[in-house]
Amino acid sequence: MAEYGKKKQIPVGIDDFERLVEGNYYFADKSLLIKELLDSGAVVTLIPRPRRFGKTLNLSMLRYFFEKSEGSRGHLFKGLKLEQYPDCMKHQGQYPVIWLTFKDVKTDEWEVCYEKTCKVIGSEFKRHFDVISRSLSELEVQHVQKIIAGTASRALYENALLDLSLYLERTYKTRVMIFIDEYDAPIHAGYLKGYYNEVVSFMRGFMGAGLKGNSALNFSVLTGILRVAKESIFSGMNNLEVCSLVRKNYDDKFGFLEDEVAAMLSYFGLENQQDEVRAWYNGYQSGSFKVYNPWSIINLVKNGGELQAYWVNTSDNALIKDLLRKSSIRMKEELEIIIKGGKVTKPLQENIVMPDLDANDEVVWIFLLFCGYLTFENYRLEGRTRMAELSVPNEEVMQVYETSFKNWFESSVNRGEFQRMLENLVAGQPESFKKNFERFSLTTLSYFDIQGDQPELFYHALVLGMLASLSNSYDVRSNRESGYGRYDVVFIPKDHSKPGIVLEFKAVDLDKKETLEIAAKKALKQIEDNKYETELRALGLKKILKLGIAFLGKESLVLIG
Repeated sequence: MAEYGKKKQIPVGIDDFERLVEGNYYFADKSLLIKELLDSGAVVTLIPRPRRFGKTLNLSMLRYFFEKSEGSRGHLFKGLKLEQYPDCMKHQGQYPVIWLTFKDVKTDEWEVCYEKTCKVIGSEFKRHFDVISRSLSELEVQHVQKIIAGTASRALYENALLDLSLYLERTYKTRVMIFIDEYDAPIHAGYLKGYYNEVVSFMRGFMGAGLKGNSALNFSVLTGILRVAKESIFSGMNNLEVCSLVRKNYDDKFGFLEDEVAAMLSYFGLENQQDEVRAWYNGYQSGSFKVYNPWSIINLVKNGGELQAYWVNTSDNALIKDLLRKSSIRMKEELEIIIKGGKVTKPLQENIVMPDLDANDEVVWIFLLFCGYLTFENYRLEGRTRMAELSVPNEEVMQVYETSFKNWFESSVNRGEFQRMLENLVAGQPESFKKNFERFSLTTLSYFDIQGDQPELFYHALVLGMLASLSNSYDVRSNRESGYGRYDVVFIPKDHSKPGIVLEFKAVDLDKKETLEIAAKKALKQIEDNKYETELRALGLKKILKLGIAFLGKESLVLIG
């Protein structure tokens, strides 16, 4: 038991509710999640939230609240908000519970994924075996023993959720609760590693049998990051209620609220940092609330208030990097807006068909939103379509974007050449920049598979790479006219003693008999026509570097204004 009166511990990585309470760890009271679930009347509730937003801990709390056990667990809820509701408290310890978590089922091959999934299922059968064995037939005992041993047929594993429900109901004479944490973790891995169809096929059978038309089911809660499309997993499941980030259901139960963060910072003596903490970690819209990433706040406190990007996962960032590489020109344009603090308006659908990420930018935007890389505002109905403005929620996530863009571009090119080129640029050394850029583009354009006079992919990749690399020292503004082969970028130094930079890109128009030199001169003229020099000098900049850059196939020419 916790030593009350003693300073509470910081719960880094603690997602077991019993351990949290009895170990005297600090936590935000989310116990009214239980009341909201009981009041909802939904048979199956799916609550998708970004990673590290408290999903596992909340499901663990549900398990310890509802599950029948040899000893009482009522003490775990003493003093929590739920205690004010006797009608809810009477459900404590009254039901058999099936508890599964697939959060660690992330493998490179389907065979290993299937083996680990079966092991998770087998472990839950083993947990209940001593109790249910008394009410099983001889054949049922054999089936259960095979499931536990990992030697059962696929058919038995696909029916396992239903069968265990029926066994528990028969034993306890009451219907069961089913809690499944991170149901989609194997599906994400399957998409990344090439066995998506296999894992979806298994999960469809497993979930369908256990959650659709299961007479032994009282209610079930599932968590994950995404709602994988009904056609993929939840086919025919009419009893499913999805409560995503855009819904008001449970909108204050995952993630830390403003007052919860203020209380935690005060408790650990960091109240003076609240404004900085808000800028770094707040900003996720959840229904009608703005919430903080709990993982980040807990680690911030653990590290004495040091501001840094704690919400980092290399595998997730690898997926983001892959999506960036495959994205269309239009999406790259809009990503520039996003990482400069702007917003893009997009249609929002709540379900994801993972293979569509390869071909459909709109699906990628939804994926980025529900994975926590974007947030939304002004969610509304326009005609028959739900729309919202998407933006980066905070400084921490912005750093993830900048790192991803920078690493993505630098992994596509000669990193040393790119860095030398940028150093020439910001040092105000146009001749060196010209020499390095023309050599750099000749080799780099090959990677972007540039054909003819349409090097737009390179424009966008280059600008995203520059944005990410120079964001700490320059404000970057861009102006483009899609389809006309032009693209200008203005770099405004935060230190006004450094040079301002204007780049204008142009593709050579062969239909107009242009040459590289003619196009580069047109680019310089465009800089003058836009009067960038006047605008930059008005900001107090003494030195301005103006460069017109023309492309013809894999050749480029830089002219200095």
